[in-house]
Amino acid sequence: MEPSKGLRLLRGGLLLAGIMPFSGPAWSQPSSYLDHRSFSRELRSLVDGSNLATMTSLGTTPGGREIWMVQVADPRGTPLDQRPGILVVGNLEGDHVVGSHLALESIRYLLSRSSEDAVAGALRNHVFYFFPRLNPDGAEAMFARVKWARRTNDRPWDDDNDGRVDEDGPEDLNGDGYITVMRVPDPAGAYLIDPSDPRLMKRADPTKGERGTHTLYWEGIDNDGDGFINEDGPGGVDLNRNFQHAYAYWQADVGPHMVSEPETRALMDFVLSHRNIAAILTFGQSDNLVTPPNARGELAAAKVLDLPAFADASNEGVFRVGLFAGAGGGGRGPGFGGGGGGGFGAGSGGGIYLRGPLPGANNDPSSGTRPATTVNTGDLPYFEHISEIYRRITGIQSVPVHRTPEGAFFQYGYFQYGVLSLSTPGWGFSAPAPGGQGRGAAVAPEAAAGGPPAQGARTGGPPSGGAAPGGRGPGGTGQAAPGGGPAPQGAVARGGGADAELLRALEELGVQAFAPWTPFQHPTLGAVEIGGFLPYATVNPPFEQVADLGAKHGQFLVELAGKLPKVRIAETKVTAHGGGIFTVSATAENVGFLPTSLRHGQTARAVGPTFLQIQVDPDDILSGADKTTSVGILNGSGGRQTVTWVIRGRPGSQVEIRLHSQKAGRDSATVTLR
Repeated sequence: MEPSKGLRLLRGGLLLAGIMPFSGPAWSQPSSYLDHRSFSRELRSLVDGSNLATMTSLGTTPGGREIWMVQVADPRGTPLDQRPGILVVGNLEGDHVVGSHLALESIRYLLSRSSEDAVAGALRNHVFYFFPRLNPDGAEAMFARVKWARRTNDRPWDDDNDGRVDEDGPEDLNGDGYITVMRVPDPAGAYLIDPSDPRLMKRADPTKGERGTHTLYWEGIDNDGDGFINEDGPGGVDLNRNFQHAYAYWQADVGPHMVSEPETRALMDFVLSHRNIAAILTFGQSDNLVTPPNARGELAAAKVLDLPAFADASNEGVFRVGLFAGAGGGGRGPGFGGGGGGGFGAGSGGGIYLRGPLPGANNDPSSGTRPATTVNTGDLPYFEHISEIYRRITGIQSVPVHRTPEGAFFQYGYFQYGVLSLSTPGWGFSAPAPGGQGRGAAVAPEAAAGGPPAQGARTGGPPSGGAAPGGRGPGGTGQAAPGGGPAPQGAVARGGGADAELLRALEELGVQAFAPWTPFQHPTLGAVEIGGFLPYATVNPPFEQVADLGAKHGQFLVELAGKLPKVRIAETKVTAHGGGIFTVSATAENVGFLPTSLRHGQTARAVGPTFLQIQVDPDDILSGADKTTSVGILNGSGGRQTVTWVIRGRPGSQVEIRLHSQKAGRDSATVTLR
């Protein structure tokens, strides 16, 4: 394909669509990823330069940073709360900083192209709500002196349930400015060096005669002497695991309860007070947009990196132990909370009792109705259609790495709020490769996080997801024996991740995002090697691609707005019977693509009814429909429903009929009784 025709192929096969120059004011764009202060200033400059946008703080984070909401719409005409709306949320996971910049550039696209017909129509008929950077605390870690891929906010949290808070975080032992992975020779270890690429590790397969030679840990030491390394670092809650669907009870990074954080509460308060939101787009580390749900309504299997998962697995048993350090710092004391060391939520046998919507010892899995976990088959065509549009506009055919969602906001948006709710990492590959993963990738910004990148890399990245149960990136799961010995049996990650494929794609782009293994003498583990993916590479593209990616997402939002439901009163009819008696009928029509409610929106009873209302005294309605009558779900592309009233009225007088739809707008018509 010639670069000048259609989509351009970059080195390594990453696709970027050609973007026409802005027709509106060309605000200057940043040259690198921005910390919170600079990001806020950039948002403010966009909003202050246009009468189409407003910017509001909806609270502060545990770290004292503002939670910004930007509203974009043409304020003239229909009141904004009566228009179908689109909600965009970025940077829920702290390390997914590109999400906030895609939201920023989408805002720039809407404002700078507001004179174009398509954009002007979208701004006139719809309203866009942006939470560009929901997790500014977590995002700020990208700009720290020592970088580690942290998803959580700044809430102090006792990750290991030992009564202490944030006492065992990672250490940059080799002084390269990054937290990577330690591989430790261990004859009882579960992993071995991958013979096809000695930089990578694989799980030993005894059925193939393989024997483990190593155990993996995150770079650091056992600060609190409890036998675990980096299990309780700074920060506490992964915001994209803190919402009300498929919530992962009692895992270290999900918070003390659903919507426990000021960030998630601010978002939920906003959503519940803006029922006109008809679609949700989140930039996050799960995907249902590039690859829509399958015929059973299931999401594509997660694609994760092994090295971070193997390091996470060394702390996998921390919640089952939950011990204070004994005398001397290395022994094991009594279990926190008494009993047999079961830890929070554990029974006398050490297992976790699952309550609420999860099956478990106190909850008979055969009783009651469980919350839906798959997309309603009646809604699948809409997900598939929107996915086709997204892939056409962005050129993205597969995503680099993505995790299984649990308590993610986009899950709440569909399963509880009842609307088309989409999630995407926002960048990816030009075509799927064998095994479902694309060739050609991109990495994070050159020196944007502050300080020169190590080993010539722009920056790189540990996990994008897929940690062992309870994992939270560096210091997230993973178990070392007392005194720094090998991890006990059972603390083993499954393996089979995307490491080799992603590393090859990065190399094809000429980017080194992997720190070579280098020897280090650990104070308790002895001779180890430190290396692995550098923080942020697997979840953030190079910054020079963000402007184009953001413009394409702005274009997608405009096209998505054009697919929202939109109701109108298509016909009215009056028949006079004499003596002041009239039959009045009105036909409601949905001229949008999406229905006025998805099937699951009705199942969850989350979407209000669409109704017609005749403006007469109820005593003047003699028969037929009630004064206010639901017309049910109006299918898209011309779905209609007619309502008829028999009323008493004065000949020649006028009667108004109103049509109201929670997600599809409003309309009215006036008829004359004659």
